[in-house]
Amino acid sequence: MLALHQSAATFIDSGASAPYPLGKASSQLPMDLFEEIVKLRRTGKRGALATIVHTNGSIPSYESSRMLVREDGSIAGTIGGGCVEADVWAAAKEVMRLEAPRKMVFNLNHEASYDNGLICGGTLEIFVEPILPQPVLYIFGGGHVSMALAQSANTAGFAIGIIDDRETFANAERFPMAQEIYTTYEDAFEKLRPNASSYLVIVTRGHRDDMRVLGWAAKTDARYIGMIGSKRKVLSVYEALEREGISIQQLSRVHAPVGLDIGALTPEEIAISITAELIAVRRHAVGLAHKAVQIERASLTEEG
Repeated sequence: MLALHQSAATFIDSGASAPYPLGKASSQLPMDLFEEIVKLRRTGKRGALATIVHTNGSIPSYESSRMLVREDGSIAGTIGGGCVEADVWAAAKEVMRLEAPRKMVFNLNHEASYDNGLICGGTLEIFVEPILPQPVLYIFGGGHVSMALAQSANTAGFAIGIIDDRETFANAERFPMAQEIYTTYEDAFEKLRPNASSYLVIVTRGHRDDMRVLGWAAKTDARYIGMIGSKRKVLSVYEALEREGISIQQLSRVHAPVGLDIGALTPEEIAISITAELIAVRRHAVGLAHKAVQIERASLTEEG
């Protein structure tokens, strides 16, 4: 392989270096990168994996060469260097943002834009795929809806965390699929650090607990926040939280009442409507009938 173009080398210098000396192939590369992918997912971080899937002509690389781009911009591995690697690095950042794969085709027939450090001709195809951590659904409340929701969401690929201040409700017997169980809200508030892979659904047993949890949740970086209840209850909670200093902007991203509008009545049906909304948010679906009230930046009191 040939040396990296300066612009691509800059990206390596910004983070971890490649796992083997540039210019040399390594039989350990696939295992090294796959171990790093597992590490990223376990720590809740994102990345993008670029793989050369086809070459035609004189290409200074090997099919199946891979490069991992982390969300901080650092890389591991290489796909040959040069401006190609720089372009793939930029595409990888977009793939992470959109959470969608992308195929890139480069025609390296001595084009000026790819001729600095890449003396070659031919076609290079690279597949860039997102590396995403498993989404985690934290359910606040351990009642009937929570049990049905934990089951349906777990089937849809979400890891499950349960929070309830009653040990008779928050336990492994009721929630065998749960990876985390908290028996006080304070403990959960202290230990949880919601991020772009975290989904929070509030279905506690009372108005006061709902408001307390939502006041905490609205200030987190969770990707999704949902709360069960009627529209009247939701607006009442919003008004109370606004008086406590929670901004309209923070509340505007809350899905409440939670779920898609499918006419659900039973706990199982409600759980399906909520799970459907979680999937819609995860997959960037648009144009669906959400049950959530729409709040503007104007005063909630005026809207109510």
